Amino acid sequence: MIDAIPAAAAFALRGLFDEMPGTQAWIKNAERRYLWVNRGFLQNYGMSELEEVLGKTDDDLSPPHLAAHFREGDEAVLAGRSVRNRLERVGRYDHTAAWCVTTKLPVIGEKGQAVGTVGITRILDPDEISRRTDIRLGVVISLMTRRSGGRLTNTELARATGLSVRAFERAFAAEYGLPPQQYLKRLRLQTASRRLVASRETIAEIAAGSGFSDQSHFTREFRRVTEMTPGRYRETYARR
Repeated sequence: MIDAIPAAAAFALRGLFDEMPGTQAWIKNAERRYLWVNRGFLQNYGMSELEEVLGKTDDDLSPPHLAAHFREGDEAVLAGRSVRNRLERVGRYDHTAAWCVTTKLPVIGEKGQAVGTVGITRILDPDEISRRTDIRLGVVISLMTRRSGGRLTNTELARATGLSVRAFERAFAAEYGLPPQQYLKRLRLQTASRRLVASRETIAEIAAGSGFSDQSHFTREFRRVTEMTPGRYRETYARR
């Protein structure tokens, strides 16, 4: 009977996560393959059955630029850098995205090594971002979101946090694994990818509206991250 308690508790915990609206939870192995996800995760990807996800990786479920972002997070956790209350954009199967608070932790095996990862992410109301003092650098992410289409320097971002530029750059890189300007570029590309599939704007209009100097610059950066041109991305993912 005692030996059955952990399994029963795990079953009950999975059921609890299924009852949390707006929340995704998952477990992956060291190869980044999903071993379990909750109902919210399935809904986020437009699925209904756990079997549709088991054994798959983010490369199977998400566009390349989002899969790369998730992969970087997994590798960091497997290397010993846990993620707690990180504010980030999480994509959906329909290429929209929402601001979420994410926590990822390693699953430790019998020999003390990381054998997988476990995570949870919760949708956050954008109006809540600036008010939350427990989300590190949340005010910066909010500022990046509002002004992603224009010029935004590290000096301005640092001023919003009350830190020196150097201290801000160190804190941001430690939290997000990227320098602020690289993260801002990624945010712009995520915004642009959504506009490519959800609007009839020209590629030049999307480039200008997403903060890139011209269409050539946008195409070059977009292809580097997604391995597709903007036109090819639109053809592949645009809503029919």
